[in-house]
Amino acid sequence: MDLLHQDLFGRLERFYDAVPRDAARAEEHGGIVLFVREGAGWPLYARPRLDATEAPSLADVAAVRGRQRELGLPESFEWVHETTPGMLAVARSAGLAVLEAPLMVLDPAALPDPGTLTDVPLRMLDAAAPGFAADVAARRAVAAVGFAAAGTDRGEAGPAQRDLAVGALDETALDEERARVADGRRLSALAGTPTEGALASGMAMRVGDVAEIAGVATLPAARRRGLGAAVTATLARELLAAGTELIFLSAGSEDIARVYLRVGFRRVGTACIADPTPVTP
Repeated sequence: MDLLHQDLFGRLERFYDAVPRDAARAEEHGGIVLFVREGAGWPLYARPRLDATEAPSLADVAAVRGRQRELGLPESFEWVHETTPGMLAVARSAGLAVLEAPLMVLDPAALPDPGTLTDVPLRMLDAAAPGFAADVAARRAVAAVGFAAAGTDRGEAGPAQRDLAVGALDETALDEERARVADGRRLSALAGTPTEGALASGMAMRVGDVAEIAGVATLPAARRRGLGAAVTATLARELLAAGTELIFLSAGSEDIARVYLRVGFRRVGTACIADPTPVTP
């Protein structure tokens, strides 16, 4: 690995290690750190330790999985293949299924104007706006429906299914979200129309001059309208305006990666996400 890529992947590793510590405690198990969320919110995952000099062992993985089961957490692991190449074989030998997701970094010079990608209005969530809670609920509902039908193909699920997916927000989690949006650690975007409501959503997490765009989702019935690309471009432009130097994301598949190529992202590596292999009946 050349020095340029060493610096890039080093910055990514420091970001990956810093983000969950904002809302979780870190438990070290050999060469792995398990992040355990404090309070309400999505459960987190385990990653190779930032200061590890070699890949975690099979025993490390087994110990973490046991601890995850004890805590009622998903047996989930994440890492960057180029940084910890030995983890892939260890995870598979432990019986985990590994998603190898394209890891992509933005070329700012190739970022298009979001308005050229779709005719649907886009907006950023404002922590001080009276409708902030409703916007957060809509963003989450769009993501829930969108990710339930993975991929880029159109489908039947639309605004009706989104509205059914809107749930009550935990006040502590909402206050946490509001604080992070207000100070720039988190950005959220919605695309939608007055008649259809929110059709696509996405968010970004920022630590210093590095940010990850994640959770970009479109209702299946609204796909093929440029919404995912436009939401991504909107978030990227806001991040650049805030002084972010390195913007990256992980695409769920090669098809999804092609959407991000249109927005100026280029593949630099592979982000691995491992979970227990599904049991077939």
